[in-house]
Amino acid sequence: MLKDKIIQYIRVNQKDDSIILFEEEIDYLKNYNLVEEVQFVKKDASTRFEDAYIERCDKETESMIRNESSAFLSEPVGYLKKHKNEFIYLESKWFDLVNVDAISLEADDVFGTYDVMLGLKLQKKFEKVLKELLDVNLHGDEAKFDLIFSHEDGLWNLNFALNFVEGFTEEITIDEAFQLIYRFLFKLNEAVEGK
Repeated sequence: MLKDKIIQYIRVNQKDDSIILFEEEIDYLKNYNLVEEVQFVKKDASTRFEDAYIERCDKETESMIRNESSAFLSEPVGYLKKHKNEFIYLESKWFDLVNVDAISLEADDVFGTYDVMLGLKLQKKFEKVLKELLDVNLHGDEAKFDLIFSHEDGLWNLNFALNFVEGFTEEITIDEAFQLIYRFLFKLNEAVEGK
C-alpha cells in the first residue's frame, strides 16, 4: 500500500544518501520511522505537478480542448466557474502513490462547487472504512460524496466537492487545488492503511 509505494519510490530515486520528496511523504516516513540513514531534501509543493499531463476538456463531449503546460496551473481555480463548459484532466506520477491514475476537476453547474472525480484503486473490502473516513474528513453540513465500486474496473469511482476539504478557499490556484486533492487522498490512503 502507501508504505510500500513510498519505499519503492525511494529505492528508485535515491541519490547517494539523500532523497528529494515533498512534505507529505517526508512526514509519513518520519512518523513511521521507515527510513534511516537517508537525508530528506524537501521539495517545494508548487513543483509537484510541473511535469504533469494536463488537458482542458469539454464537459459535454469529453473531447480535449487543449493540452496545457504546467503554467496553466497558476490560473485561479475560479477559472472553472468562468468556463463552466470545461473540466481539467490531470495525470501525474505522484498519483500512483495515492492509488489514482488521474483526477478531473470541474465547477458544478447546479451547486457551484468544485467537483473532484477520480478512480481510487483500493479493494472493495475497504468500503466501510472509506465511507467513514470521507464522512469525517469532508467538512460542512452540505458535504457529500459519491463512492461506487466498479467490478468491471476493480476500482472505486469517487466524486466529492473540493469545497468541503479542509484548507479550500475560492482564492487558491488550480495548482493549489490539485495539491489539496493530493494531500486529502494521501491522508485517506494513510488512514485506510492503518485500519
